[in-house]
Amino acid sequence: MERFDYVIVGGGSAGCVLAHRLSAQVSVRVALIEAGADTPPGAVPAAILDSYPMPVFCGDTYIWPDLQAKATQHAAPRVYEQGRVMGGGSSINVQSANRGLPRDYDEWAANGADGWSWREVLPYFRKLERDVDFPGGELHGGDGPVPIRRILPKDWPAFCHAFAKGLRANGFAQLQDQNGEFGDGFFAGAFSNLDDKRVSTAIAYLDEATRKRPNLKIYSNLRVERIVMEGATARGVVAIAANGERVRFDAGEVVLSAGALQSPAMLMRAGIGDARQLVAMGIPCTVDLPGVGLNLQDHPSLTFCHFLEPRFRMPLARRRASMMAARMSSGVAGCDESDLYLSSATRAAWHALGNRLGLFFLWCNRPYSRGRVQLASPDAAVAPRVDLNLLDDERDLQRLAAGVQMLARIVDASGLGRDARDFFPAAFSPRVKALSEVGEGNARLTAMLGALLDAPAPLRRLLIERFFTRGLRMASLIHDERALTDFIRANVFGVWHASGTCRMGGAQDRDAVTDTQGRVRGTRGLRVVDASLMPRLPSANTNIPTIMIAEKIADAMVAQRGASVASPLAAAH
Repeated sequence: MERFDYVIVGGGSAGCVLAHRLSAQVSVRVALIEAGADTPPGAVPAAILDSYPMPVFCGDTYIWPDLQAKATQHAAPRVYEQGRVMGGGSSINVQSANRGLPRDYDEWAANGADGWSWREVLPYFRKLERDVDFPGGELHGGDGPVPIRRILPKDWPAFCHAFAKGLRANGFAQLQDQNGEFGDGFFAGAFSNLDDKRVSTAIAYLDEATRKRPNLKIYSNLRVERIVMEGATARGVVAIAANGERVRFDAGEVVLSAGALQSPAMLMRAGIGDARQLVAMGIPCTVDLPGVGLNLQDHPSLTFCHFLEPRFRMPLARRRASMMAARMSSGVAGCDESDLYLSSATRAAWHALGNRLGLFFLWCNRPYSRGRVQLASPDAAVAPRVDLNLLDDERDLQRLAAGVQMLARIVDASGLGRDARDFFPAAFSPRVKALSEVGEGNARLTAMLGALLDAPAPLRRLLIERFFTRGLRMASLIHDERALTDFIRANVFGVWHASGTCRMGGAQDRDAVTDTQGRVRGTRGLRVVDASLMPRLPSANTNIPTIMIAEKIADAMVAQRGASVASPLAAAH
């Protein structure tokens, strides 16, 4: 058993930041515990470094294979890919470096998260980044750990220029900087990538110099089983190694950075949550906090594909496939502007079939629907129950419907195809996910299917309808409101942006789980620092906002420790 000042549970987008910043204090002992494999400098797997993310995302090597989520109340649970590897989501995601909009953070502050307005979080967005296109200035950082770049229009392939043509024809302006211009428009997407290689938080923050610090110990392939509680005080954690051996870590403070699905589950297993539900599960309640696991948010999303003629295809050797995106306004009554996000990829998958298909992701910014995380069992080996409830609020359904209509008009004006039937709804069905796993068998099968797509148009459309759409056509969706509604309800999914389940808030907010520095209410020595804290999901992918949160709270933790050390010294003098 070892004693640390801080034990950080989860080496993901937040955990790596905290390990780096806290261990910079030489007098502080820090342990970072990750359930998945480590990715040390010089030994980062090629699949993680790859600019094209889908192979690592669709396999089960780097995710929690038993973690499932229900997209809607009546949907069947499906695997919900969350990173289980050093770097967490930043090691498997699409590498988007989207901050969101100033209004997102101003709303946090206005609703009780004091200190989290846009003006107050901007220094930490700047601190984390090394923006190679917009270095320095008031909005961007030039020397942070995370490199951020864009593929600019001069280097776009034909698919992107066609998409841009369709957007312009529908009144959307081109923006130069998605993280510096905040209205509707389209832009080259920012992403955390340098020299055409992913830069995860493990790469950015756990570099060789950091790993050599004698006061930092990094543990991988070690799953935390429980928080050790003494009354309402966290004293450490117990973790299980791959061989079944249990290891205890004593801590001055336990910091949960396990993500918005695992962190609340750990709190509940420690007796922190809704008292009635805990007792029903056979867990004695230590702290009655009914908000634990509530307020779960994700961006309700849909996907669409377009068959690409050879002139729109990009060589498989060119790895980065997602280069541009757009913010749009749905026009649904009572909803915000820029409440839709549309991204594109020049390739729908890694293989020959996917290279013949362009991909569009459509999602709702600032969703109104709320889900929850609950325990399925007190046993830590059993994954929590996750109900996303993505269409719990009718406004999210209405906005997606408006977005589908808008996307159809954009594609129609793009010049991507000669026949509307080459544009079709798609889904990450189990069949499609199975094809996405890298292997010789899938390579051969998708090569054959890809060749069939290049057959005469009638045969191609027959294949698309049989294999992808089961006969459903875009025309029937666009012209039949009920058909569109049914399609959305059947195919909506979460885009892996789980957040909000340990929401921070003011002292009088009964449902707030933590204060504005992540300290769990009613406890001592216990903190949450990850996407769980977000009061409302930003108009963005969650990776960069989560890194920002970790930077800001790490700064506060360092300052608090300095003040606590200085105070007795001052008293002694």
